Amino acid sequence: MAETRKLAAILAADVAGYSKLAGADEERTLARLRTLWSDLIAPTIAVHHGRVVKRTGDGSIIEFRSVVDAVRCAIEVQNGMVERNAGLPPERRIEFRVGIHLGDVVEESDGDLMGDGVNIAARLEGIAKPGAICLSEQAYWQVKSRLDLAVNDLGAIQLKNIAEPVRVYALEVGKPQAKPTKSAVPKQRSIFVLLGAGIVALIAIAGGSWYFLGANRPATVTSNAPTEAAHLSIVVLPFTNLSGDPNQDYFADGITENLTTDLSRIRNSFVIARNTAFTFKGKNIPIKEISKELGVRYVLEGSVQRDQSHVRVNAQLIDGETGAHLWADRFEESITDLFKLQDQVVARLANTLGYELVKAEAQRGTHSTNPDAIDLTMRGWAALWQLPTKESITSARDYFERAIKIDPQNAQAMVGLAYARLRINYYGWSTGAENKPAAQLELLAKAIEINPGYAFAYYVKSAALWLTKEYPEAVAAAETEVALDPNSAYGYAAVGRVETLLGRCEQSITHIKQAFALSPRDPLSGVWYMYLGFAEFCRDRLDAAIEQFKRAVYSGYPTYIAYAILAGAEAAKGNDAEAKRALAEARRLFPQLTIKWLLTETTPTPSIVIDGLAQGWAAGRMSDQPSQATSSSSNAFASFRSSVSNPSVNQP
Repeated sequence: MAETRKLAAILAADVAGYSKLAGADEERTLARLRTLWSDLIAPTIAVHHGRVVKRTGDGSIIEFRSVVDAVRCAIEVQNGMVERNAGLPPERRIEFRVGIHLGDVVEESDGDLMGDGVNIAARLEGIAKPGAICLSEQAYWQVKSRLDLAVNDLGAIQLKNIAEPVRVYALEVGKPQAKPTKSAVPKQRSIFVLLGAGIVALIAIAGGSWYFLGANRPATVTSNAPTEAAHLSIVVLPFTNLSGDPNQDYFADGITENLTTDLSRIRNSFVIARNTAFTFKGKNIPIKEISKELGVRYVLEGSVQRDQSHVRVNAQLIDGETGAHLWADRFEESITDLFKLQDQVVARLANTLGYELVKAEAQRGTHSTNPDAIDLTMRGWAALWQLPTKESITSARDYFERAIKIDPQNAQAMVGLAYARLRINYYGWSTGAENKPAAQLELLAKAIEINPGYAFAYYVKSAALWLTKEYPEAVAAAETEVALDPNSAYGYAAVGRVETLLGRCEQSITHIKQAFALSPRDPLSGVWYMYLGFAEFCRDRLDAAIEQFKRAVYSGYPTYIAYAILAGAEAAKGNDAEAKRALAEARRLFPQLTIKWLLTETTPTPSIVIDGLAQGWAAGRMSDQPSQATSSSSNAFASFRSSVSNPSVNQP
């Protein structure tokens, strides 16, 4: 593609004193940066629609579609850094300097950005104090009336190698806006708000200097919130843990999760998915702003305090449009009556909103009353909902196995165990027979027999059937989940991913977009973009598919599978340089990657992608022999086309 000129919001960031930190303890510094990237920075960039343009040394350049997105992202990350640095001596703190500018840039064919827009952002970052953010006047005027934070007008500053002086504003992170005062410069505008910051520090990568970067940022999939909130639309914000022990966070999270599930059963309700709600955890964001962003009328928030034998829950219902408190109550029960407590909250909330909760559905779940089993099951789900790593998923598996030993009739733990094993096999962390999809179908059948009303069991069943190439059955299982839980974002995504393989291209896109509508800020939505890419293949739109695969990588799904699929699509398009970079990153993440593995062990993949990957193999970049790779991809290509033209035929 030829270079293009455009207006963009650019965020530049680096780690203050990085050389000193690395010199003192390089291994620990790099480990902390990797953790910050996976747990805080990458998810926050994705939520705010950012694109990582490049990472060089300890610095980074991020492009956003608006200054508002850039500023909000910066605030969340910088506030997160304040929390993470608490209690550390100054010499061990990782602190970011950030600059944000709105200006003209030139986008190169490889996605790199050049021009004054980038240069000014980089110079602003250079004059920022550790832990601070500097904003150009052009960027400041885009957000000054939106954020209630203290800002200092630093006046016009001559930045290095920039022709004209730039008026600079510095955010005081963590300080609210003071009463308006006159600027020290006569007749200057009063100061209102601004950003906060933080952004990615480069994680050193063996064998390469920077991650593969796409050319153009894809267009937004869908409007993430309705223009007018539905009458019974609600988000359950993560309940606060008041136990005084951070290790008990999982317990409060489990209460939040179960309330979200049960509220979804209220007739005609629109309930924001759990993963989107959890992006607000620990954030001090006004209720009205959350309500507007998510398109909901009501917000439920509360706290959980637990001791050895009792749990106390405080809950309050807030009108998102006015901020008025509509209802509040306190519940206290024995830990063995945890789910009775949950049902009380749901029932009272339903009455307050004027809707009747069907009692049979509220009580039909067969819940374990063994405190140890409940405890272990909640710990397992808390680990499972993290970004997928070998450590987090195997930890979840272990929790579920222990829960089942205590309570062999614990259906939730069985479903969690099946899901954990599926993911262990999917990502190639273990190929034992106990982790194969077929084995999980047996475990899921037992769980469903115990509790046929547990909706998420059908999502996991659909995933197992999808991986065993039983596509009609996989759709049926996903549709059962949606019937049981009409607000299940994962249920709609599961329907959509399989419909592509049955040739139902348009229906697939419709259902995946519904998943985005139900969980617009979902940290795991990156994989949904990959499904949209497959749907675009189904429609013979290679360019559109590539854009969705790029978005998958940038939106919190930087796995070897996502990079490998992107590499195959780029190679099929003839974009050799881009394909090689993506392929190298895929192999860095999973060195034993082969075409055979992709065909037999992971995501059912359109064969044009496999064909594209074969070109990379032919160039000697993978362990498969070129002839074997080409033969495998050719056979798969014919099978994929056959399955699309004849939906009753399963792929091999």
